[in-house]
Amino acid sequence: MGSEQAVMVFGAYGHTGRFVVAQLRDRGFAPILSGRDADKLKLLASETGLEDRAASVDDPASLDRALAGAAAVINCAGPFATTAAPVIEAALRAGIPYVDVAAEIEANADTFTHFSDRARAAGAVIVPAMAFYGGLGDLLTTAAMGDWTAADEAHIAYGLNSWHPTAGTRAAGAVSRQRRDGRRVRYANGRLEYRHDDPPTLEWTFPDPMGPRAVIGEFSMADIVTVPSHLAIPEVRTYMTVEAAKDVLTPDTPTPVPADELGRSAQTFLVDVVVRLGGSERRAVARGQDIYAVTAPLVVEAVDRILTGRTRTVGVASAGEIFDAPDFLRAMSSHMSLDLRS
Repeated sequence: MGSEQAVMVFGAYGHTGRFVVAQLRDRGFAPILSGRDADKLKLLASETGLEDRAASVDDPASLDRALAGAAAVINCAGPFATTAAPVIEAALRAGIPYVDVAAEIEANADTFTHFSDRARAAGAVIVPAMAFYGGLGDLLTTAAMGDWTAADEAHIAYGLNSWHPTAGTRAAGAVSRQRRDGRRVRYANGRLEYRHDDPPTLEWTFPDPMGPRAVIGEFSMADIVTVPSHLAIPEVRTYMTVEAAKDVLTPDTPTPVPADELGRSAQTFLVDVVVRLGGSERRAVARGQDIYAVTAPLVVEAVDRILTGRTRTVGVASAGEIFDAPDFLRAMSSHMSLDLRS
């Protein structure tokens, strides 16, 4: 599958980065460990026997050295408002695909805004938000659309039983809050809107056995960038179960704790996607364990498909645009359960 192709993982020693490194090895790739902290890299290299190459986003030459001989790069190092652009620039110089796991709304919007024309002209592939947030929701929405070329609205409801954020999640959230200057963001009327009011608390009826749950409405995630980037849907809303929202917004919620032999936490998720057109409705559902761990097979499957030519476009593209969404999701069946009904 990976044919021992080298893939550089920037932020390899982070919580998600470690899952990505393990998944790359399972898929037959040769990970190159990279990141800004040389000591953490050395420790991970000693644990895994893999090559480590320290690099800094402030030092383009160090990124070039880290990417030497790599077939692709996966950026797992947030905040992506700081890391995405420099690592993308390095990937463009190296002539290799770039994929990241950014959940930051504004950072993902920046990637589309600043790199789309250049990447398309160069025939390069850049896939932002190829993760649980942004990538999975976009794939599910695209699959649910089926043969529809447009829809009136898309709703992506996250049924998490808990959310113990990593240090990276907290750092990225702090940057996003600073950029928004206390406002919240949603996607409505075909554009990102920034508002000063509080998001509503609603009830969402998840598929059984979860059933009706209280959710924070317009708890916006990266899906409000990825979905509208290629689908004609003027209203894209995301929702989060109240329990999980409280966890991630509480400063002293602990980080994830491994609960099985794969290092996954006990967190479970249900992602319920509904798209509506006129009086018709279509749905797609995914269920699984640990939002950070499941990001690894998503991003590694993306790299595998890019390197084997199973893509539909070039330039900056979200998961649902560049990949065959139903086929991609079927490839995830060993990592999550899926119900694709369009």
